[in-house]
Amino acid sequence: MAIKTSLAAIAAVSLLGGSFAAVAFEGDVSLAQQLAVTRGDQTVVLERVMPKYKRPDSIPFPEENPYTEAKWDLGKALYFDPRLSKSNIISCATCHNPSLAWGDGLARGVGHGTNELARRSPTILNGAWGEVFMWDGRFDTLEEQAMGPITSEAEMAMSLDDLLPKLEKITEYRDMFAAAFDGSTEITAEKIAIAIATYERTVVSGEAPFDRWINGDDRAISAAAKRGFELFNGKANCVACHSSWRFTDDSFHDIGLNDGDIGRGAQLPKIEKMQHAFKTPGLRNIDRRGPYMHNGSLSTLAEVIEHYDRAGIVRPSRSDEIYPLNLTAQEKRDLEEFLGTLTSDDAPVTFVQLPR
Repeated sequence: MAIKTSLAAIAAVSLLGGSFAAVAFEGDVSLAQQLAVTRGDQTVVLERVMPKYKRPDSIPFPEENPYTEAKWDLGKALYFDPRLSKSNIISCATCHNPSLAWGDGLARGVGHGTNELARRSPTILNGAWGEVFMWDGRFDTLEEQAMGPITSEAEMAMSLDDLLPKLEKITEYRDMFAAAFDGSTEITAEKIAIAIATYERTVVSGEAPFDRWINGDDRAISAAAKRGFELFNGKANCVACHSSWRFTDDSFHDIGLNDGDIGRGAQLPKIEKMQHAFKTPGLRNIDRRGPYMHNGSLSTLAEVIEHYDRAGIVRPSRSDEIYPLNLTAQEKRDLEEFLGTLTSDDAPVTFVQLPR
């Protein structure tokens, strides 16, 4: 009989000793139940769980926008150029700064006229694998996402009628567009989006201690972090939403925050579960990306864990995956210890000499 999680007869690996033992399951066995299996006095996790978190070997580029070095060079220049904003002081990097894990470190972003935005600036890390973009999922592709903030009155406030002639007057930009687009010096919104998206797809978090651990280095993370990983996949139920190597399901959930923003509900007003639902953020480099949540309302990872332990406010739209966890103080510390193993020491990003 197939099991509910599509895992049949599976080997299990000890978190403590690294030894293997065969474990078979039949019937409707939940992932949490499987993770609760013990051999002797050692808690074990399923061998099949760990490969789900393995890093990919390459970056996916869409057929309609394949990678080229010329597009990458152009995209990087555009990404860091504040002249893409009406005020000439805001660039993509203002809100998505590589020095701040590709966010801005603020509870809520700051847009045109230094006005506070409604939501926190999300990181662009690992966006190449994203399925939808923005907290409310209003953009389907990185190309759409790239142009959204530029033309948004609240953010960079730059109309295309002003932007395109502005860039066309910059000689070096005309040359860069020609190099990236088969000799054509014509500058269009589509080409700007294509170039920026090409650059953004290469913003990928590096190898973290967690990656070394699941690849066989048993000393790469602490015993507490290993317990945290088991909790993440079991009692704490984090895996229900934070799945895959990026630790996100690219879906939307109401996690019970006391906030009036309806999020995804604006796009899907007739679906009850989408009211107050926001995109699940990935967890790579998460300990460098505070404050947290779409509204920046939680300052630390400890506060985030406390929120999930309490399950937030009860309302019809709250996700069925959100419920009181009854974690102990030690379990909360173990979860936070595990989350710290997802942070990589990435190479510094060099800024560019902008076109003149």
